[in-house]
Amino acid sequence: MGYFWRMPGFLGSLKASQLLLLLRVNALHSWRRVLAVREQSRLLTSIIGFFVAGYLVLAFEIFYNGLKFIAKFPGLGAALTERLLYTLFAFLFALLLLSNLIIAYTNLFRNRETTFLLTLPVSNETIFRWKFIETTVLASWAFLFLIAPLLVAFGLVRGVAWDFYPMTVLLIGLFIILPGVFGSALAIGIGRHLDRKSFQIVLLLLAVLLLAFVAFWWKANPVDDNLLDKRTLEALDRLLAKTRFTMFPFLPSYWLSTAVQRWAEGIVQNAIFFAAVLLSNTLFFGSIAFTRFGRIFYSTASAVQSRAAGGFKFSLFRATKIDSATPGLLERFFSKLFWLKSDTRAVAVKDLRMFWRDTTQWGQSVMFFGLLGAYIINLRNFTHQLTSPFWINAVAFLNLGACAFNLASVTTRFVFPQFSLEGRRLWVVGMSPMGLPRVVMTKYWLASVLSLVVTLALVTLSCYLLKMPWTDVAFFGAVITVMTFALNGLAIGLGVLYPNLKETNPNKIVSGFGGTLCFVLSSVYIIASLTLLVTGGGGFRSEVSLTVLCIAGFVILSFVIGWLPMRWGMKQLKNFEG
Repeated sequence: MGYFWRMPGFLGSLKASQLLLLLRVNALHSWRRVLAVREQSRLLTSIIGFFVAGYLVLAFEIFYNGLKFIAKFPGLGAALTERLLYTLFAFLFALLLLSNLIIAYTNLFRNRETTFLLTLPVSNETIFRWKFIETTVLASWAFLFLIAPLLVAFGLVRGVAWDFYPMTVLLIGLFIILPGVFGSALAIGIGRHLDRKSFQIVLLLLAVLLLAFVAFWWKANPVDDNLLDKRTLEALDRLLAKTRFTMFPFLPSYWLSTAVQRWAEGIVQNAIFFAAVLLSNTLFFGSIAFTRFGRIFYSTASAVQSRAAGGFKFSLFRATKIDSATPGLLERFFSKLFWLKSDTRAVAVKDLRMFWRDTTQWGQSVMFFGLLGAYIINLRNFTHQLTSPFWINAVAFLNLGACAFNLASVTTRFVFPQFSLEGRRLWVVGMSPMGLPRVVMTKYWLASVLSLVVTLALVTLSCYLLKMPWTDVAFFGAVITVMTFALNGLAIGLGVLYPNLKETNPNKIVSGFGGTLCFVLSSVYIIASLTLLVTGGGGFRSEVSLTVLCIAGFVILSFVIGWLPMRWGMKQLKNFEG
């Protein structure tokens, strides 16, 4: 019998059957969850479906009209479209790599299902393969959702044949595997060395240096009016000089972009060559991940799980012993806030410390707001070209919208699952003298204040760099303050109304019905708020009656979107306490 177990063919077939079983069971479970969501509330499901369909139609119209407008310029349109595609896919590849890194680390080392599978007679390779597939799907669905309207619009503007679309789908399927492999490899490397204080410090310094490099390096080269009048292509190349790195031939995004564009132009041989380059690299690195990462994953998972019983933890800004009675930096800071009760301060310290110890969470927060901050800092490089009040206000409102959507992503990703992450310990919290309502309100105020510090600073800096008067700066600051409290209230309220107490993975909690509804309502609220504020002229350049009406509508909408979910959530807490 042992002879058969040692046979390579038998082991290979056994691992394949185990992987197929995991895929089938999880696919069936996901399908049942979709059916359960539909039965839970057909109205809310219809709203989400309408929002998704509306996004696809609206995004297609925007991409189609934009590409059609660019194509009207002979010579310049094709060059600009080509550079835009190279830049888009390069940045999407970087974002996919980051997303795969974060989700892979959580799925491989901080997931209850993975811990359970490791106790079963399932090979380590099979467990890693399943988690790799799950990670790639979770990290890539938003990417596919984003670029689908763009590629359809690109094909219609270029008038491509029908074979362009299946070829593009095949190329994208190959493309998303590479960031999945690299992200999983980085997750394993970080998991293996994360307990080292020097590694944590170096990782944090690298993130700061990267953001500083982007902030000070990424700026457009100035172009004089004579060059714009005489040499349009040369002026365009100088303006887009910082995007030349996206045309580096060894980037996977370059292979994908070139293959898509050459196929659309009818240069089939060149497109097949780059498609073959993409295919060969995908097969090579994918085979390495499927055959070699399993053993490394098991030893890394063992090291990660063993740290929970270690004597030291890297706490906020310094290493402290777990059983030490000496108050840390956070305890000393919150002790100064004498107007807060001691139990409220304890919950706030606990949430902040848990957030800091989870590298995947604060890492995403740094990237979310860091990239936006790098863009805003670079406003100083072209503000001297904005002389019209119309364009200054337009840029200010666009920056406000970008900051609000960024905040919506953060609140959906981090604030919404806060209640669910208490999990089976929720009954302990409910029996405490503090009670669930005060715990939820503490989480709300903590998330609101912390996010307000970042968003208010970014919006104020944006208005200052645009050289707007202080009255306008105060207006935009007040708007983002109201939005911050409203979006956090929506996330906390829906998190209580649609909890998932059985799941420990925040990514899966957010991917559920409640998380999707939270992001949909946040997006609708932001779009409606910007529409009201722009219609009212921003409160300082329009008729007084229209301005007052629009601002009043924005305040009422913000109050409803932030207060109603919180009120319904507080009522829902009675069921948990009962």
